[in-house]
Amino acid sequence: MGIILVILGLFAVLVIWAVSLYNRLVRLRNGREQAFADVDVQLRQRHDLIPQLVEAVKGYMGHERGVLTEITEARANAMKATSINDKIAAEARLSTALEGLRVQVEAYPDLKASQNFLDLQNEISDVENKIAAARRFFNSATKELNVATELFPSNIIATLFNFKREPMFDLGEKRTTIEEPPQIKFG
Repeated sequence: MGIILVILGLFAVLVIWAVSLYNRLVRLRNGREQAFADVDVQLRQRHDLIPQLVEAVKGYMGHERGVLTEITEARANAMKATSINDKIAAEARLSTALEGLRVQVEAYPDLKASQNFLDLQNEISDVENKIAAARRFFNSATKELNVATELFPSNIIATLFNFKREPMFDLGEKRTTIEEPPQIKFG
């Protein structure tokens, strides 16, 4: 009778331990999703500012419609993306398109002096800084989840319940230029 109680006690401890690991993984996954929701709020602000920026630039850059078209298409794709991974890829493309616009703007001193353009540029710079901060928080939450899904013994529970390694919000090749604070130049 005593051995049965010991076995039942060990089984109960194992069940409690497994439930604890599972609950931790769920909390980490939810924390990652909440962190991305914070990123998503900032991305929506950027999406809302882009049409205004494009309109402000159109009059000055009449012959360079390709840059504006690329930004508009990248914004549309970013807004249509549904999964976190799709949004990460679409936002990387949009960031690249916006960087192309920044390069083109340098050739237009009248545009750079326009108060409307300067205000929009300041707003976008502010949103970009907020996106960078939210992205760092998201990547931290992702790292914590990834570590938990890979470390023993929680990796056993992670495998059983289909928790997997999740991608970071990586900027790829553009990381060095995008991680720098935006620079606003006045001529």
